[in-house]
Amino acid sequence: MIKTSVVILNWNGEEFLKRFLPLVVKHTKGSSIEIVIADNGSSDGSVKLIKSGFPGIRLIELDKNYGFADGYNKALKQISSEYYVLLNSDIEVEANWLEPLIVQLDKDPNVAAVMPKIRSFHKREYFEYAGAAGGFIDKLGYPFCRGRIMNVIERDEGQYDDITEVFWATGACMALRAEYFHRQDGFDPAFFAHMEEIDLCWRFKNAGHTILYTPGSEVFHVGGGSLPNEHPFKLFLNFRNNLILLYKNLPGNRLIPTMTLRMTLDGVAAMKYLLSLKPKHFSAVIKAHISFYRQLGKYRKYRKSKPANTKELPENIFRGSMILNFYIKGKTKFSDYNFKYS
Repeated sequence: MIKTSVVILNWNGEEFLKRFLPLVVKHTKGSSIEIVIADNGSSDGSVKLIKSGFPGIRLIELDKNYGFADGYNKALKQISSEYYVLLNSDIEVEANWLEPLIVQLDKDPNVAAVMPKIRSFHKREYFEYAGAAGGFIDKLGYPFCRGRIMNVIERDEGQYDDITEVFWATGACMALRAEYFHRQDGFDPAFFAHMEEIDLCWRFKNAGHTILYTPGSEVFHVGGGSLPNEHPFKLFLNFRNNLILLYKNLPGNRLIPTMTLRMTLDGVAAMKYLLSLKPKHFSAVIKAHISFYRQLGKYRKYRKSKPANTKELPENIFRGSMILNFYIKGKTKFSDYNFKYS
């Protein structure tokens, strides 16, 4: 019987698979563990590579690119196991990377997700942008991490070598309890990619579950494998998805003031791009807001169906503003914030 399925969602990642999949195979052993490649309609040689070079790996072929969110939803519906471990194709794993994640899920049935320490593949002594040592958000929905505030990334000097509760676990590498994932109807397909894991973890929190970070597991992430951080489409997704994230999950008494302030700050960001002669980036922010407004009716119905939205913010959301603290007060490290997060 399969207890743990390590699932890699792939889209045109042939080169990453060639480089990193052999290490996943080498360091992922056990009779109750399987490795699954879910191919998101790749047009490169990914499928051929798996069939010819890794015949022992289960392959799920999706008919087109459904994005990270719905690609995983469709793949995981075809997998029956107690735990899912979502793993990006551009991650290098080492020996004993998997067991510490499973240990935390085994130890406490209330834990919905666990993430490892994420370090940079290219600068191995530093944390990696997408997750670092555990994810959080501030009251306006801006994500940050232990080890990464905005674009400032810390060197790993053991300062976050403690098992602790976090607000969100990175989709780059996260172990999930399958029952809870399906109880929440998985990722929101509307996100396509980026921040869908924060939305899922917020819903886990509203349901009373815990998200953990454990440094016993450590992986190395290339990052930006699909889109560079400043790519206009990535900006569009991040701005649009952040609005959806807030609108879906904010408690009722905070919805209007938070959304108003956040939209104002988005307008400031858009003008900054325009004045910096980046018209495509300016357009990405405007398009993000238009896309959000077009889906507003659907999410109004969602809020009415979810009584959790009447509650206060979860305790481990930072009540301050990352924008104010970072740009005005110069607080560039997680330790600067004196943030009681667990």
